[in-house]
Amino acid sequence: MTHTPTPLRRGWTTGACATAATRAALMQLWGEGFPDKARITLPKGERPEFALSYKASGIDHGTDWAEAGIIKDAGDDPDVTHGAEIRARVSRSNGGVVFKAGEGVGTVTKAGLPIGVGEPAINPVPREMMTAQVIEMAARLGQRPDVEITISIPDGAKIAQKTWNPRLGILGGLSVLGTTGVVRPFSCAAWIASIHRGVDVARAEGLTHLSGCTGATSERIVQAHHGLTDAAMLDMGDFVGGMLKYIVKHPVPRVTIGGGIGKIAKLAQGEMDLHSKRGQVDLPFWAARLDMPDIASANTALEASQIAGPVFAKAVAETALDTVNARFKTGCDGTAIQYDIVVIDRAGAILATAS
Repeated sequence: MTHTPTPLRRGWTTGACATAATRAALMQLWGEGFPDKARITLPKGERPEFALSYKASGIDHGTDWAEAGIIKDAGDDPDVTHGAEIRARVSRSNGGVVFKAGEGVGTVTKAGLPIGVGEPAINPVPREMMTAQVIEMAARLGQRPDVEITISIPDGAKIAQKTWNPRLGILGGLSVLGTTGVVRPFSCAAWIASIHRGVDVARAEGLTHLSGCTGATSERIVQAHHGLTDAAMLDMGDFVGGMLKYIVKHPVPRVTIGGGIGKIAKLAQGEMDLHSKRGQVDLPFWAARLDMPDIASANTALEASQIAGPVFAKAVAETALDTVNARFKTGCDGTAIQYDIVVIDRAGAILATAS
């Protein structure tokens, strides 16, 4: 009997939950009252609805604030923040939208992250999502879009000890993350199987140039850079080894690997699973390789790139290419496979290539 696997259930990021909680709290602050559920629009146009798990307000007691909470549902992804309550407290302020770290949300203490030192660890896209709620609702309700938003996660400091936050210099709690608002289930076997099927389909269509990228931004940039079709783009994610081993058994003439500098640096170091839980960028290794001792103490590969300049990204790309060629240059039938590497930054600019 053939067993059909049950599709994995997706979930929502902490950023999406914080945005929905912010909307619910603003409704109370600006006179509409708390809703039972808050609906938001995600960056890709999806409009999920979130049930409130917590609500409190100081308005009836002469103070000008409101707070709402939402329980994070990460779907079938083994996310350490699954089941955590994400709360947003809003109060009137002056000078636009201001973000604060409440209980269980970390503060950035080291350079090299997308948020500056001293700032609450609320990443750029969640900030943009919450700010958009403020602007839209203020215009609709005749309010000034000047709001202080404090995000808190009860038990967040304890949960953060299970993450890389302390090592990255994010102290006091968790980060509020997410670029799409959606958590896609992390199943190694299912994901790698989907990569294999992507290779099969591309070969069946006669495609001769495929690309595997670590995320949506690198995929978009590489696809445009090489003019590739959608069918040529493999949803590689962190599983570069799973992709390359299969391509050796089912070769194509050309393969491009694209990703951020941190992920590609780990590939260059020989790692075939690029997930943050599997390993980190060895900055002392890169410092010795480039004779640049200053980057040994950098907080992240991004900061090392900022210190070293273009030479670091170029070395990462070229070393990654050498690593791949050393193991995967020839298909099992003797076919030569030509690889190239594209390294991008967070904004999507190409930092370096190697071919």
